[in-house]
Amino acid sequence: MNAQNPATAALTLEEATLPVIDLDGLFSGDESSVAQALDEAARTTGFFYITGHRIPESLTNAMFAASQQFHSMPRTFKMKYWCGFTTNHRGYVPFEEIGSDFPEKINYHEAWDLSYEAPDDHPDYLAGWRMTGPNVWPDLPGWKNTVSEYYTAVFDLGLKLLDALALALGVDNQQLRKYIKYPTSQLRMLRYLENNDPPTETAVGIGSHSDFEAFTILLQGAPGLQVMNADDYWVEAPPIPGTFIVNIGDIFETWSGGKFKATQHRVVNTGKERYSFPLFFGLDYHSVVKPLQKFSTPEVINKYPPMVAGEHLMRMSVNGFRYMHDAVEKGDIKLGYDIPEVSPFKRDAKSISA
Repeated sequence: MNAQNPATAALTLEEATLPVIDLDGLFSGDESSVAQALDEAARTTGFFYITGHRIPESLTNAMFAASQQFHSMPRTFKMKYWCGFTTNHRGYVPFEEIGSDFPEKINYHEAWDLSYEAPDDHPDYLAGWRMTGPNVWPDLPGWKNTVSEYYTAVFDLGLKLLDALALALGVDNQQLRKYIKYPTSQLRMLRYLENNDPPTETAVGIGSHSDFEAFTILLQGAPGLQVMNADDYWVEAPPIPGTFIVNIGDIFETWSGGKFKATQHRVVNTGKERYSFPLFFGLDYHSVVKPLQKFSTPEVINKYPPMVAGEHLMRMSVNGFRYMHDAVEKGDIKLGYDIPEVSPFKRDAKSISA
């Protein structure tokens, strides 16, 4: 057990093992057995490792190399691609942009953010601040090809997982696929920064949160990730070679009427460099998300009122990026809806005693 302080206290994998699910059946015609395993994991931990995903190690290795290449470039090079230069949040995110409360709270990571490629005449892009539109790319030979190939591979895996999770819920997959034409499915190429600060509640890798989309497919290269299990205890989730980690997000919790859990997770500040790649599998911006008909009891409808997928993403993102928060405060971005102080999907962890 890691119980040094509240910022890092967590059960180890030996004490509370997360599920490891083989996805081979999604490629060999045995979707039902995979769906059954996914159903159990999504109703309990909300987090699970996956094997048998068909994404080659050569491609994941190439992604680590691409991220290391970009993040090792001089600051002046990276800032040419600052995300604040775009109107749809693409490009470089320096660590001082992470969180509206910097420097009182420091999230020790930087990122390159990209998403599903949409044309520059897409109406949401023309409307501004809709998280939809074209990507930007750094001037690094071969970099765009590597990252695009990885994005396509993981996004296609996400479509298979979407279908399997629909099967797990007992609904037709087209009920869910109809929301995916130009989705806000963002890939973050994260680099957690080496530093000398001890882990505290105000010096973190990334703070506790649930993900705002349907689910996330994460590739990680070093320890630091912790997830909250069904009993509301933090559990360490270190990398296992050849696997990805998948976690359920706010959208699937809503669709399922709470049967699937949008689990809280965080990255503790280890003080060591760490690379990771979450792909947040989202929906088209204007998709209305509410409990699916089979789960729509009066109690569930009251707990999960309808939300617009893109508006939920923006509500949760504004306080996550300082430049967005400042633009809203100045009136440069007019959202037309309130920004909550706390996510409606937030859960608090129980204390772990030594």
